[in-house]
Amino acid sequence: MAELQEVQITEDKTLLQDPLKAAELAARILLEQEQKHSIETPCGVAQVTIHGTPKPKRPAIVTFHDVGLNHKTCFETLFNYEDMYEIVKNFVVCHIDAPGQEEGAVAFPAGYQYPSLDQLAEMITCVLQYLNFGSIIGIGVGAGAYVLARYTLNHPDSVEGLVLVNIDPNAKGWMDWAAHKLTGLTSSPSEMILAHLFSSEEISNNTETVRQYKESLANSNILGNHQLYFNSYNNRRDLNIERGGDVTLKCPVMLVVGDQAPHEDAVVECNAKLDPTQTSFLKMADSGGQPQITQPSKLTEAFKYFVQGMGYMASSCMTRLSRSRTASLSSAASGEGNRSRSRTMSQSSESGQFPPGQSQTMEVSC
Repeated sequence: MAELQEVQITEDKTLLQDPLKAAELAARILLEQEQKHSIETPCGVAQVTIHGTPKPKRPAIVTFHDVGLNHKTCFETLFNYEDMYEIVKNFVVCHIDAPGQEEGAVAFPAGYQYPSLDQLAEMITCVLQYLNFGSIIGIGVGAGAYVLARYTLNHPDSVEGLVLVNIDPNAKGWMDWAAHKLTGLTSSPSEMILAHLFSSEEISNNTETVRQYKESLANSNILGNHQLYFNSYNNRRDLNIERGGDVTLKCPVMLVVGDQAPHEDAVVECNAKLDPTQTSFLKMADSGGQPQITQPSKLTEAFKYFVQGMGYMASSCMTRLSRSRTASLSSAASGEGNRSRSRTMSQSSESGQFPPGQSQTMEVSC
C-alpha cells in the first residue's frame, strides 16, 4: 500500500476578516448583475435598470435623474463609490430613465408631445406596480428631485424617505420665464442645459467635469430629447408645499445642494417650507452644481446616516471617512466656531445617524 502523505491546508479568511471588504465585494457582484426592463406607461416607455434583489421588509432605492443626463451619467459615480457598496447590499436599487433619455435612445420625431413632470411622476406608479415594490426611498436630482417630490405628494404612503438634490419646488415666475426666453435667443440648447447643471464658476473654469458633460452633449444624437425634458422642467407647476399646511412632504427628507450651485436659493427656500423635525439640509462646500458627481464620499456618508436614522443598517460599521472625520473633530478645540461645528458634526458621526426629531443644517467641506 502506498504511504499516505500528510497535507496541510491553510484556509484563506482574508475577506471574512474584513466585513466591509466582504460587503463591498457582494455589492459589486450585485451591481454587475443588472436587470433591464422596458415598462409601458400612459406617458411613454420607461427604461428601468435594477441592481440587486428585493429585501424583505425593506424599501427599494429608486433614482430619477436630471435633464441632459441619464441614470448612468447622473448616478454612476455615486453608486460606484466604494463606501456606497456597504449601503447598496442592504437594498434593491432601481434607476428610472425618463422617456427618450436612456443610453441608445432614438430621437423623437418632430412635434412629439413630451410628458409633463406631473405625468412623469405618475409613471413611477406604473413602474412600482410592475416591479411589485411596496415602498421606496427616492433619490432625485434637479428635475428628477421634483418628479419624486410630486410622486410623494400624490402617494405619501409608499415613500419612506427622500433625498432631493438641487430641488426647485416653485414654478417659474414671469421674470424667470422672460429671462429663459432671452437666454434661448443667444445660447444653444446644450449651453442652457449646462447652465442648469453647473455653476457659472464651474463653467467659467471649464472644469474636467464640465468638459466631460459638454462633450457628451455636443456628441449626443438625442439632444432634442434632452431639450424636450428640459422644456417640461421649465414648465413645471408649483408644488405648493407649506410648512404646517395640508400639502407637505411627510416622510423624512434630506435636501442637498452645493454652496456654488445655481439652485442654492431654491433649495434653501424649500427647506423653509418643510417640517423641520423631518428635514435635514446638507449644503456641501466646493461641490458645484452636481454634488453626487463631484463629492460622492460626503454624500454617501450623509446618505448612510439618513437611512440609519430611518431605522435601517443600525449595525453597520462606520466607513473610513466617518472614522477619520470623527477623529479629526475630536481633536479640534480652538475657537468657539470650531467647537460648535465639532459638536454638530461629531454628534452625527458618533451616533451613526441624524438625531431624530431635529432639523440638521450641515455645511460640509474638505
